[in-house]
Amino acid sequence: MPSSSSAPAGSAIVWFRKGLRLRDNAPLVEASKAGVKHVCPIFVIDPHFGPKHVGINRYNFLLDSLKDLDKQLSKRYRSRLMVLRGKPEEVIGKLLKTGKPLLSAKPTLILWEKDTEPYALKRDAAIIKLAKQNHVEVRTFSGHTLWDVEQALAKNKGKAPTTNNAMQTLAKALGEPAKPLAIPSKLPPLPPGAKAYDVPTLKQMGYAGSVQGYLSGGETAGAARMATMLKKTSFIRTFKKPQTRSTAYDPPDTTMLSPYFKFGCVSIREFYWGLKKVCSGASHSKPPESLLGQIYFREMAYLMGASIPNFDQQAGNPSCKQIPWAKNPKMLAAWEHGRTGFPYIDAAMRQLNRVGWMHHLARHAVACFLTRGDLWLSWEQGRDVFDKLLLDADWALNNMNWLALAGVAPWSPPFFRVYHPVPKMDSALNVKDPEGKFIREFVPELGKMPSQYIYAPWTAPMEVQKTAGCIIGKDYPKPMVDHDEVCKAVPSAAKDQ
Repeated sequence: MPSSSSAPAGSAIVWFRKGLRLRDNAPLVEASKAGVKHVCPIFVIDPHFGPKHVGINRYNFLLDSLKDLDKQLSKRYRSRLMVLRGKPEEVIGKLLKTGKPLLSAKPTLILWEKDTEPYALKRDAAIIKLAKQNHVEVRTFSGHTLWDVEQALAKNKGKAPTTNNAMQTLAKALGEPAKPLAIPSKLPPLPPGAKAYDVPTLKQMGYAGSVQGYLSGGETAGAARMATMLKKTSFIRTFKKPQTRSTAYDPPDTTMLSPYFKFGCVSIREFYWGLKKVCSGASHSKPPESLLGQIYFREMAYLMGASIPNFDQQAGNPSCKQIPWAKNPKMLAAWEHGRTGFPYIDAAMRQLNRVGWMHHLARHAVACFLTRGDLWLSWEQGRDVFDKLLLDADWALNNMNWLALAGVAPWSPPFFRVYHPVPKMDSALNVKDPEGKFIREFVPELGKMPSQYIYAPWTAPMEVQKTAGCIIGKDYPKPMVDHDEVCKAVPSAAKDQ
């Protein structure tokens, strides 16, 4: 490490993965004062995450985020985000060995934000090994969660909390999270003559079709949304997640910040301290229902994912009951594409397919329907659909929530307490949409169905169906199951669970 009086020498690679922002970015801050002559910000587009595994709305959100980051680096530092393509082990391996294609010689330092997902841990271990072989220093930093995951687990004797109350207790023991870091005022430049590697288009990445998501990706949009939300002091102080409407879509009843947290376009620490400021000295809702409670659930999920073996599957997972789920590809496809014959379920799934978003209570309903409520299909299959289509798909949160909603985890609700797919207006799903506007938007076949039949159109007399231009069984499916029967007909092997 050069002293402060030494002339800058060598170069550093700042490897963006998540953490697609300038604010509160520890690797960027460290690179700015590392005494190097050049800094290369890079992102590597991994072929593992392509059309097969990631839906068009989320991929577009990622590309938006990369373009925004590139624009900010250019405006603030006259730098660029170098967007490389290929397996990270190969692309970065070459960089660490020769510096190519960005540098004339290998870098002296590479920095990145830690990632605790299994795929990332394996990838990063390989990169660390390559760096060591090539005598390149590695520095990693926590920044995607309020607290460092390893330190938080160590404080809790290696175990993750499984209730929000337990997470609150751990939070008190850990003390307040760090304050957000300021954006570096200066950043060493790219090496002279560095070739630009631009953000690709959706078409170049193998995607076809249109994007219909509600949100634009990137730190600029995310920071603006967060600032707008933090100005809504009454909304924040009275926020109770279960009281938000599952059918609100234009706009939704929640903050819609989760996709920005997923990609790290905005800092969870910045939001935490913003909430603290708004709630200080005023009466406000409390965890787990409050926005702070939602952040605690997020922290809890990361601690679970980092400490529970085989967290993303039933086999070998000590926190998952072993259930003899059925296998039925046709039923799974009908659920995925919103063709179950239950309008509320179908509207939620079609919303997911169209825009990459679904309210958390609607997620509860469709997950219960797929698993213990009606279809008796594995939560892993539903998790995979969510993982592909959700803008805010997050490995830890997605698995924690599916384990919960399938009724198979210690943090699950009672196994046999299920949601009815024809919800009442005063149900726990908080529908509050007697006219069925949500359904008419996403299931247009039912657009002219009278409101009294909109949630159960098969009960409408034939003349009503004809007048509405929607014959059940022809223009819209009949219910694929009899809920009142199937929710009682639990396979005998599961009755002891």
